[in-house]
Order: sequence, then C-alpha cells, then structure tokens
Amino acid sequence: MTQDISQNYYKELIDLQDVEGVEAQIRSLLDVPIESISDLELWLKEEKDLMIKINEAMTGHHLDFYRNTEDALAKSTYLHDQQAIQPLLMKYEAKLNEKCCASPYLNQLDENRYGLMRRVRDSKVKVFREENIPLMLKEQDLCTKYSEIMGGLTVEWEGEEKPYPSIKSMLDHLDRAVREKAFHAMMLVHRGIKPDIDAIMDELVQLRHQIALNAGFENYRDYMFVVKNLEYSVQDCYDFHENVEKHIVPAWNRLADVFKSKLGVDKYRPWDNTAKLLKNPPYSEVSTLLDGVSEMLGKTDPYFGERFDYMREHGLLDLGDRKGKGPGAFCTYLPVSGDSFVFANFSPSFDSLSALIHEMGHAVNGYLGFSEHGPFEEYQLRMEIAELYSFGMELLLLDKLDRFYPEKEDFKSAQREELRWAFSMLLKPLTGDIFQHWMYTNPTHTAKERDEKFFDISKRYGLNPVDTSGFEKEIGMSWADTLHYFHVPFYSIEYGIAMLGALQLLENYQKNSVQAVESYKKGGSADYNQSIAAIYEETGVSFDFSEPSVKRMGDFLEKVIQDIH
Repeated sequence: MTQDISQNYYKELIDLQDVEGVEAQIRSLLDVPIESISDLELWLKEEKDLMIKINEAMTGHHLDFYRNTEDALAKSTYLHDQQAIQPLLMKYEAKLNEKCCASPYLNQLDENRYGLMRRVRDSKVKVFREENIPLMLKEQDLCTKYSEIMGGLTVEWEGEEKPYPSIKSMLDHLDRAVREKAFHAMMLVHRGIKPDIDAIMDELVQLRHQIALNAGFENYRDYMFVVKNLEYSVQDCYDFHENVEKHIVPAWNRLADVFKSKLGVDKYRPWDNTAKLLKNPPYSEVSTLLDGVSEMLGKTDPYFGERFDYMREHGLLDLGDRKGKGPGAFCTYLPVSGDSFVFANFSPSFDSLSALIHEMGHAVNGYLGFSEHGPFEEYQLRMEIAELYSFGMELLLLDKLDRFYPEKEDFKSAQREELRWAFSMLLKPLTGDIFQHWMYTNPTHTAKERDEKFFDISKRYGLNPVDTSGFEKEIGMSWADTLHYFHVPFYSIEYGIAMLGALQLLENYQKNSVQAVESYKKGGSADYNQSIAAIYEETGVSFDFSEPSVKRMGDFLEKVIQDIH
C-alpha cells in the first residue's frame, strides 16, 4: 500500500521563508490609491493574485506535512507557515478588509459579481479583534498537535503493529468476532490517548469562547454563524435536527432491522453498524482501487473519468495507509495550478471506496468551477455547495458498484451500504452539529459531561437501533476520532443539508440519467457568487430542509432500499 510521495504537485511562486518580503507585498496593497470603480476592481484583482500565490504554497506545505507527519523538514515548513505567515495574513486581512469596506466605490460594484464578497468582508470587519490573533494561532497549534497524535496511532494486532486505519477497516469484516475484536482494539487505543485529546479539546473550547467574547458575542456558536456568513439561522438548524429525528430515524431503524435479519443476530451491536455484509474488501492494492474508480467515473461521464486519470498521472492523489500519515480524507484546491488534490489515509474497505468517490466529487467541482471562473476565493467556497457535489457523485455512481462487486447479491449489498452511508450522512452530521451547539454554549462543561452528552445525542440519531449496553463510555469518547471538531468547528450540518440535495439528484438520475449528470455539471460550474439556493436550482435540486422536504427524501430512501432488497 506504499506510494511515492516525492513528485512535485504545487507551485511556489512566493518564498514564504522571506517573511519580510511577504509582508512588504501585502502591505503595498494598502498604499494603492483607489479613486474610481475601475481602480477598486483592479485592486481586488491584484489582491487576489497575491493571495492565491500564498494560498497555493501554504496548501502544498500543509499537504507535505500531512503526507508524512514524521518528516522534520515538512513539519518545520508547515509550522513556519502557521507561526509566521498565518499571523501576517490575519493582521493584514483585517486591514485589507477595512480598506475595501471604507471605499466609497464599494457599493457601486456589480451586485451579482461582488455582492457575496461585500457581505463576507463586512462580516469579517465586524468580528475582527487584534487580541484574537494570538488565540487563533494557539488554536492552530493545538490542532496540529491533535493531527500528530492521530497520525502516529498504531494498534497491536495479532503480534504486529498496524496503522490505526487498517484496524478501523476491520469493522467491515464478514466475521463478527473479528469486527468485535477490532472494536475493542480501537477503544483500547482511544483510552490511551484520551487524556491528551481531552486536554486539547478543553483548551480549544476555552480559547474559542474567549475569541467570541472578545468579538462581542455571548458564545462561540453565535460568533461562528456570523464568521461563516451562513444563509440560514440557528433556529433553522434546530428545526432540521427535529425534522430528521422525526422522519429519518424511524426509516433508519427499519433499515437496521434489514441488516440485523441478514446478519442473523438478535442484537445490533456497535461493531455491527458497519459494512459487514460484504464478503471482501473491494480491493487489496491502491492500483486496483484507482483502476476501478476511473472506470466508474468514465461510465458516468467522460469528463469525470478524464479528470481522475489526469490527477492520477500528475501525482494529485495520495491514497493508502502508512505510518506517520495524517488522519482522514479530504480534497483541497491549488488555486494557481488550477488543480485539485485528494488525500486519504485508506485501508482496503468499502468506506474507503466510497470516500474516494466522495472526494472526487469535490475535485470535479473544483475543476468545473476553475474552468469557468478561475480560482475559488475562500469566501466563495461554501460547504453546503461543495458537499452537494461530493455526495452527488457517490449517488450518481451507485449503479456502477458492480465494478467492484460483480456478483448480484454482493452488488446489492454494496448498494445497500451506500444507502446506509446516505442515512448516516443525515444522522451523524446532526449528531455533530447538536454536540457542538452544546459544547460552545456550555463552555464550562467537563470532559465527563462532554462524553455523556455525545453518547446521549448519538443514541437519538445514528445509534438509535444499536444495543450499546456496556459500551456507553467507549461510545461517549469516540467523538475524538472526528477531525472536524478540532480543525473545522461547526462544519457538520452542511453534510446533512447537502445530502438532502444529493438524494434529490439521485431521484432525478433515476428518471433521466443524462439530464441529471448535465445538471450536476451545470451546477458544479455555476457562478460562485450566487446564493446557495440559486446554485442548487442550477443543479436541478432545491435548497430546502423543511419538514416536508425531509419527509419526502426519507420516503424516497426507503423506496430505493426496497427496490434493491
């Protein structure tokens, strides 16, 4: 499962080691006179050109570190960016935002092209506080520490030291005894790192609470809703939580009964809530995974397959597990090169196949958008949109899983597992969202209370049909395995919102596959500056997570499951 990681895949058009030089280039933007609308538009272009150079270099350094957290040079370069360049960006981003917002020409700019930028900058000006910069840097240091701990995890398995992801993949094993053994082995590792992870999260909660107080907010939740410039309210989130509990959880319980029956077990235990009906992992070598996904993408649309093959040829995919590799899976964009990069710490499993297809949805969205509009800017990249195309890609490929599972019953099992994943992406993100609402509106909570709350929420949603007796503590501490709570707080509910849209896309695909794929491509290349609702509409779906919409998609999911069954 090893892979050559020496290939250069990003451009360094600016020397980030020259901190004074970088600062001089940023500072020079503050001295540019803006005396007309055309001056302002030119200034915005020059600012963007500089920032994407910095962003590409920093992204490359971040990837280098994640690809080998034990590489001393990669680590020092990444830490330099975080400790020297990031403070500059925070400092000057605020000054640049102030310069832009103070311009009398700002409101004369075209609303369709610049309206979103204006709203985001205005929000950032309102929340920026100089005293928060060192707190945010400390926050990043803690997240780096978390990644190092998780990247270095190994598990003792049958006399050998194995990477943590390889044992996690054992939860998909056909043999129930192996699944249970893997579950216990993972929990043993969790217990070993629990004090360190608790200490990191305790400090993060306090840091983030202070950041919010400094910015004039009562809590970090309310602060983040403004920072993220969300197009929905806290109450909308609470309503969504309730709608999913009312209409999705009962359907999820019925699907769990199907799984329990096929497993031939009386009780659905924590190690049964995985892809355990598949006889074998879908691949044993990364090359086999790459070949199969390339074929699946190409059958869905030639452009999808072409992009994947391009990424493979140009070193823009790093899959497979190895010691020292960072945790998780993600797609990131290289704004100068115009490329997408997919990183994943995979061991052979159905989940790793599904995750690669998911990340390729992000990658294709990135290429489509870049070809039409140039590089994304940070304010344009809204996760409710990005996740629509990643989940959408998974569901568009649902009918091609026979590439890895050619036997009829295995093919059906794989499709059921993908739909189980769809359910989980309506349930797990809601668990995470409620969990974070609670954490940051109750910042004085203890580690014990945090674990208990996570267990209680989990039982309301994804673990509702699971017999968790005797494992309350283990499940309670399992939040520590979720990178998002550390690196990207309040990036959770977006998954559930996007999955509702992706299910509508699947519904459209079943009616007219060609039109659904064309709508996917149209939405994926839509103008970034539109509202979320407008981009969803271009994709042929609705940005709607009201009770009727949630109920309709819950009913649709059950119908699809019945059709496969």
